[in-house]
Amino acid sequence: VMFEKKYTRREFIRLAAAGLLGLAFRPLFKNWESFAGEDVLRICTQSVSVYSQPDDTSEIRFQRFRDDLVHVYREVISDRSPKYNPRWYRVWGGYIHSAHTYRVTPRLNPVLPHIPESGLLAQITVPYTQAMRKDGRGGWRPVYRLYADSNHWVTGVEEGPDGEPWYKLIDELLEVDYHVPAAHMRAFTSADFAPISPDVPPEKKRILVSIAEQTLTAYEGDQVVLHTEVSTGIPSPKVPGRIPTSTPRGTFHIQVKMPSKHMGDGNLTDDIEAYELPGVPWTGFFEPKTGVAFHGAFWHNNFGRMMSHGCVNMRVHEAQWLYRWTTPVAEMDHWDKKGYGTVVIVD
Repeated sequence: VMFEKKYTRREFIRLAAAGLLGLAFRPLFKNWESFAGEDVLRICTQSVSVYSQPDDTSEIRFQRFRDDLVHVYREVISDRSPKYNPRWYRVWGGYIHSAHTYRVTPRLNPVLPHIPESGLLAQITVPYTQAMRKDGRGGWRPVYRLYADSNHWVTGVEEGPDGEPWYKLIDELLEVDYHVPAAHMRAFTSADFAPISPDVPPEKKRILVSIAEQTLTAYEGDQVVLHTEVSTGIPSPKVPGRIPTSTPRGTFHIQVKMPSKHMGDGNLTDDIEAYELPGVPWTGFFEPKTGVAFHGAFWHNNFGRMMSHGCVNMRVHEAQWLYRWTTPVAEMDHWDKKGYGTVVIVD
């Protein structure tokens, strides 16, 4: 690897599309300023079309594929789109609808030399990074690809396969560890967990989720403090022994909060098409028997339409707000917090 090579934006996108971004990031540690402040779209599904106009009836010019990185020229609100999501992005060659993209402003971070024994929560701040796991023979093998705005517990800092500092992460579901470049993660502080409206009595807070409208409304008494679009579960046929994918209706309470949760099938894999979502951020379980929760979603931007396997998907920053606003109150070092918390009404 030539440490001083400078990459153009075109080369950066080509490397990403070829799946070489994890290796390419090492020289980019020193040259990231050429991309600072520039928004990038990550394609979050198998493929999306690039249209000639911000209109899905216009000419399709070509396709972009999962984890391609596409530079954003500007955002466009089109009147020829669904009302719940009229947002398009002007990109090279045309327009991409926002539904199956995730917008990121890549950022590198200072490396922390020491990690507390209790661990430290940190967030991925680059479009994606390749996690690597020691194979027991002194070598390394790829495991998960971790995505921007996912949260992970850091338990140490060590030399990685490229000789640079890498954070050691722990997968709370599988209880295995793996590593990612330390500069790709931002450590959270206590301010990121500071309770919102702690002076409001807990019984005065409630959350209403409307499945018909695909919205979430948070109340303090009769005052609305948050109203936003969400994505609830896509209904599926009832199959004996299989958990339904529709979001259950009724009255619940938040019972378990986890700032980082591995969701999916629970396989250790480097297959980017596998149903594995390590590091789902700001999770608040209100129906824990079937694992239904509020949480941030970093794999789509189609809020206002059913998209999930039963949970209530939220924009990541709004899921963090809800995490801080609800009870039980979770502090920075709480890997999980249990309690009979804020009431949730799903209608």
